[in-house]
Amino acid sequence: MDGGTRRRGAKRDELPERVTLKKEIGLLSACTIIIGNIIGSGIFISPKGVLEHSGSVGLALVVWVLGGGIAALGSMCYAELGVTIPKSGGDYSYVTEIFGGLIGFLLLWSAVLIMYPTTLAVIALTFSNYILQPVFPDCVPPYMATRMLSTTCVLFLTWVNCFSVRLATRIQDIFTVGKLMALGLIIVVGLVQIFRGQYEGLTPQVAFEFSKTPSVGQIALAFLQASFAFSGWNFLNYVTEEVVEPQRNLPRAIYISIPLVTFVYTLTNIAYFSSMSPEELLSSNAVAVTFGQKLLGMFSTIMPISVALSTFGGINGYLFTSSRLCFSGAREGHLPSLLAMIHCKSCTPIPALLVCCTATIVIMCIGETHNLINYVSFINYLSYGVTIAGLLYYRWKKPALYRPIKVNLMVPTCYLLFWALLLGFSLHSEPVVCGVGLVIMLTGVPVYFLGVHWSEKPKCIYDFIEWATYLGQRIFFVVFPQIDPIVAAPPAGWSEKASSARKASGTF
Repeated sequence: MDGGTRRRGAKRDELPERVTLKKEIGLLSACTIIIGNIIGSGIFISPKGVLEHSGSVGLALVVWVLGGGIAALGSMCYAELGVTIPKSGGDYSYVTEIFGGLIGFLLLWSAVLIMYPTTLAVIALTFSNYILQPVFPDCVPPYMATRMLSTTCVLFLTWVNCFSVRLATRIQDIFTVGKLMALGLIIVVGLVQIFRGQYEGLTPQVAFEFSKTPSVGQIALAFLQASFAFSGWNFLNYVTEEVVEPQRNLPRAIYISIPLVTFVYTLTNIAYFSSMSPEELLSSNAVAVTFGQKLLGMFSTIMPISVALSTFGGINGYLFTSSRLCFSGAREGHLPSLLAMIHCKSCTPIPALLVCCTATIVIMCIGETHNLINYVSFINYLSYGVTIAGLLYYRWKKPALYRPIKVNLMVPTCYLLFWALLLGFSLHSEPVVCGVGLVIMLTGVPVYFLGVHWSEKPKCIYDFIEWATYLGQRIFFVVFPQIDPIVAAPPAGWSEKASSARKASGTF
């Protein structure tokens, strides 16, 4: 929005000219955002993908542990980027700062258009299917019933996020605890089985007995399955500007959450394998539900309810973070300026939240959400690699820049080697899926040059944008937030000369 629209809005007494984003995400809420976004429905219903590709129980457990290690490497890199470039928006903000507008816009375009709405739609449909399962125990829940319940859930959580940041984070806190309690129940039941002597399948002789010898490609696909289960580790970086003391709490939350999730995931899989044979696990479409039916008896309905609660918290987390991506994109001038505005009382990005909600409902109505997820998974991993490669480039481009956290160069290097391996095998095994993902991303190129780069648009277009922005301000009661940048203040004695000396000595 240009200055003319701001002057017009300023004449109205009921709309203050500027308000400030509230910092209401403390260390606990920061941890629950990461944990709540990582732990979705995957660990409850689909660990069989890792077992199927790895070929043995023992190797599957190794893959789960190493998958957590890879997520930890990536999160350490994002911790450095998050305190060095302290902006909300995550990957998009970092890539835009490092590589420029076009690359950043392509990540933003694919995320806002397909990636996050599709993921939200799949999680919402999983929620409705598991809520309705006890009502329809002998058949698949009706199509319309699942869509209506999913839509109701998304609308309710959108309202919560529009109403209050604090309420949204409290819901995230509560449902993250609920997820951990559900997984804790699985772990405790599994440990009881182990103490009763039911651990034959976990002994080294049996655990590493391969049904078939896996190829390198199959092992890479097993890692890909585990990596999908850990996706969401970077979501706290989308809300950096709402974190209390981000230079301290951002890295602390990452270092607490990733090891905790890795520990819980590994113990959960040990519990599964202690009670189910590999054949039973591979034949199940919902491992946690099968586990509950086998060991919990009349209390087996706890499992589908636990999955539903887990996905409910996941929807809330995705809405909370993805709306901040729209907000950041609009603030950089890559999306309509209305999306960069927040409510003058609740300080929530209502227009951005409504865009995310609407896109999710539209994709749910299309129906082919799982095909879309396959296409955008490639884009998701591409964005991780580009962002972490940007860390290395930024070190070279601005070596004297003060960095409150500075990871060893081996950390991003190891992550990028693993990332290149996964991406290479994905391209080899699924060239069509990866190709469609690239096409989706590249459709943003003409949009960028027409909508962002082209500065000499006809006056009628600017008049329409000004009118639409002003109308949106009146309807949603929103204004631009006060710009309150978080600057990483260098410590006493820091200078470019001292930084150069450190670089020469190899200290990072």
